Amino acid sequence: MLTNLSGCDFTSKEELDGRIGKLRQKMEENGISFAVILQNVDMFYFAGTVQKGILVIPVDKEPILFVERSVERAVIETPLNITPIKRDKDVKGVLMDRGILRGKGGMELDVVPVTVFERWKALLGFESFVDLWPLIRDLRMVKSPFELIQVKKSGEVCAHVFEKARDTISVGMREIDISAILEAEGRKFGHQGFLRMRGLNQEMMNIYITHGRSGTIPSSGDVPIAGAGVTHAIAQGPSLNRVEKGIPVLIDYGGGYNGYISDETRVFVAGKLQERFMRAYEVAREIVEDATVYGKEGIDGTELYNRAEGMAKKARLEDYFMGYGAGKVGFIGHGIGLEINELPVITPRHHIILEEGMVFAFEPKFIFPGEGAVGIEVDFVVRKNELERVTPTPIDIVYV
Repeated sequence: MLTNLSGCDFTSKEELDGRIGKLRQKMEENGISFAVILQNVDMFYFAGTVQKGILVIPVDKEPILFVERSVERAVIETPLNITPIKRDKDVKGVLMDRGILRGKGGMELDVVPVTVFERWKALLGFESFVDLWPLIRDLRMVKSPFELIQVKKSGEVCAHVFEKARDTISVGMREIDISAILEAEGRKFGHQGFLRMRGLNQEMMNIYITHGRSGTIPSSGDVPIAGAGVTHAIAQGPSLNRVEKGIPVLIDYGGGYNGYISDETRVFVAGKLQERFMRAYEVAREIVEDATVYGKEGIDGTELYNRAEGMAKKARLEDYFMGYGAGKVGFIGHGIGLEINELPVITPRHHIILEEGMVFAFEPKFIFPGEGAVGIEVDFVVRKNELERVTPTPIDIVYV
C-alpha cells in the first residue's frame, strides 16, 4: 500500500516492546494499573502509528491497540496486534472482558482536553485516573539507538538546507521569499512537513528567518527569537522585512524525519558584519565550544547554563543574553525528539543530570533591541565522555 510512497523506517516490534516494558515498570512503581494513550505523538512512540484509535497498556497484560480508522494503514505501520472498532464506545466491553478496568488508570492529562477526559471516563465507567505524562516524558528523554538514527537523518535535512541558504540569500530579498525557497529544499530532501510541539497553543513553524528589527520583536512564545510573521494572527516566523548589508540574517531551521526533530541556527550576512554583532557572535561561539568540551554524561544541566551566562557577563553582554528585558527566556537548551520541547531543559533551575542518549538543542543567542539578533544553535547527543554533534555543519558565519 505504501510502497514507493514513503521512504522512512517503521518502528520494530523489539523497539516498541522495549518502550512498553519500560512504561509498565514505571506504572508499577507508581501504582498505575493501566494506561490509556490518546495523543498522536505518544501513540506513535508506543505503537508506531498515528491512525485514529486508542492504545491501552495494562501493567500486567499485553497492550491492546484499538483502531477505528484506517485499519488497513495501521496493519502496515505497526507490529502490534490490532483490535478493530467501529466507534470508541466499543472499547469498554473489551477492557471489561479482560479485567483491565481496575485499580488506578493513567491518561495524558497534560494534553487531553477536559471534555475528552470526561467523555472517556463516562465511556469506560471508570473515575480513578492520574496523569501519565510525567512517566512518558521521563521515558522519552533518553533516546534508543534507533531514535538517534532518526534524529541524525533529520539533522541531514538541516545540513542540506543550510548549504542551500548560502546560495539563496541576497541583499533586498524578503525573509518570506528566502523561507519559501528553503522550505521547498527541505521538503525535496525528505522533510516531513511540520514539527510537533507539546502543550496548549504551542505552535511551531519549521523555519524562522529573522533579520535586523524582526529578530528583536518579542512574542508570546517561550523562545528568544520568534520573528514578526506576516500577520498578527500568526505572530511568528519570517516577515516582509528585506535583507540589508552588514546585519545578520538568522536561519533557525527545524529538521523533521520519521517524526523526529532537529533544531539548529546559523548566521548569514551580506557584506561585512557590524562589529556589535560580530562581538556577540564570537561569545556565542565560545559558549558552544565550551559546552562541547565540558558537557558529558553525569554533568548537571545547570552547570552548562551557568558557564554560558558567565561568559556573557564577562563580555558585558548579559543584558542581551537569551533575550532583552521582558523578552528574556530562562533557558539556553531544550530537549528534542518527537516534539521540539522535550527534556532535558538547560536552565539555572532544573537540576537534570545528563545521561547518555539524551538529545538537546543548545542555543546561545543575543538580542539587541531595535537593531537585530545574532546567535548559534546546535544539537547535541549526550555520550559518556562528550557531547556529540548531531550535524557536521560548521558554526562559522556564512558570508553571501
